[in-house]
Amino acid sequence: MDLLPQLPLVDTFGRSHNNLRISVTDRCNIRCFYCMPAENVQFMDRVDLLTYEEIERFVRLTVPLGVNKLRLTGGEPLVRKDLAKLVAALSKIDGIEDIGLTTNGILLAEQAADLYAAGLRRLNVSLDALNAEKFKQITRREGYEKVLEGIEAAEKAGFQQIKINAVSLRGMTEDELVPFGHFARTTGHEVRFIEYMPLDADNAWEREKVLFAQEIIDIISAGIRPLVPVPNADPRAPAADYQFDDGIGRIGFIASISRPFCSQCNRFRITADGKLRNCLFSLEETDLRSLLRGEASDEVIQQAVRNSIHAKWEGHEINTARFIQPTRPMYSIGG
Repeated sequence: MDLLPQLPLVDTFGRSHNNLRISVTDRCNIRCFYCMPAENVQFMDRVDLLTYEEIERFVRLTVPLGVNKLRLTGGEPLVRKDLAKLVAALSKIDGIEDIGLTTNGILLAEQAADLYAAGLRRLNVSLDALNAEKFKQITRREGYEKVLEGIEAAEKAGFQQIKINAVSLRGMTEDELVPFGHFARTTGHEVRFIEYMPLDADNAWEREKVLFAQEIIDIISAGIRPLVPVPNADPRAPAADYQFDDGIGRIGFIASISRPFCSQCNRFRITADGKLRNCLFSLEETDLRSLLRGEASDEVIQQAVRNSIHAKWEGHEINTARFIQPTRPMYSIGG
């Protein structure tokens, strides 16, 4: 048997890749301005989306390459029918140690119990504001109360690892920072602030709109009490973890702009239409759908993954004049 599939996915910079992000749909039930157009969104044809069987096969092929962590994303993954069935299938694959899901929470209340029963244990809920009007301003839709209901339902279903993802936006969310700090302290859920990234559909991103991680740390520390780095944090995690100095409440920072973590990246992703991307900001993709739907052997598909990882660049270059924004916006790539 060919021994290549037993070797880890290591790129030319020595980064080993074990974390696969899987987008199951580009559709979404809200319209956050930093991700999607407000109206007239052109979604993929459903026939172009990978089937659950194709996703399962692909995951099974990546496990021998070292993949042991999965995250399901969208669009909004919960708008895809019977997602719990996919979770159940993936959770039964030998070698998969961890499955997470990123959701906006709108449909979580009605699906949390089924997802937990299927084997899902980690949730990231996107919630950019704790103020209903600010939530509507950002998402351009109603639904704030449904998100809170979804978080509560997830708690009742048994989820103990729930993280709240909040995109930080200068001139818009500064007054949400301290309330989120209190939220982390009172609920026990980690709040993770994400710096606004150039992945919007309208190409309206400006560096001046980014609220940087250090500014957030300073504001929350002054408004509540000092935030200090969590000792012995995982250096390969995308978030830099902090906690309040009394040990109550944890805050994470995904600081892709001010503190790029490309040198430690262990992630790659497949889009809902079966395109492999070795970086969130990739300008090139590998068409795996045609291989999965053709007569390509397992070895050919695995080699395509290896080739993609081998071609991974050193970093996204957002802070240089060389940066080019991907043509796909975030909802089409997968968060």
